[in-house]
Amino acid sequence: MAIGTNLPFRGRAGAALVDAGLARLEELGLHVLAVSRARITEAWPDPADPPFTNAAALLHAPGWTAQAVLAALLDTERAFGRERGRPNAPRTLDLDLIDFDGMILHGEGLDLPHPRMHLRRFVLEPMAEIAPDWVHPTLGETASALLRRLSDAP
Repeated sequence: MAIGTNLPFRGRAGAALVDAGLARLEELGLHVLAVSRARITEAWPDPADPPFTNAAALLHAPGWTAQAVLAALLDTERAFGRERGRPNAPRTLDLDLIDFDGMILHGEGLDLPHPRMHLRRFVLEPMAEIAPDWVHPTLGETASALLRRLSDAP
């Protein structure tokens, strides 16, 4: 799972907001196995927006479907004040399901693996930190290799 935040919520911001979101997922029954360190990244596509705090987490969800995990992520975003307006707008908490046990799924409101994760340094860096040997289900490359390829791109 990829995590991002660039707006405060009820006195929490940055890494503290990431931690609070992860604690809520634990309360819902999703087990956090690993969390990357938080990184500050420039907002995209508008660098004039507040910078993001980004991280990644490895979740254990025995007995959960991908759709149920997504529902828990979306519910947690709402609980932390996430309002969906224009795409890529500043947000309190953004939780993206990147992969679910190598499942390939397109539709039902969910695309797995996440269709743009391999193009985003703010996803790949924290992901490579906690799961460097994770293999992208359709590209067949590890998180570390995808990050290196992205680093080598002009």
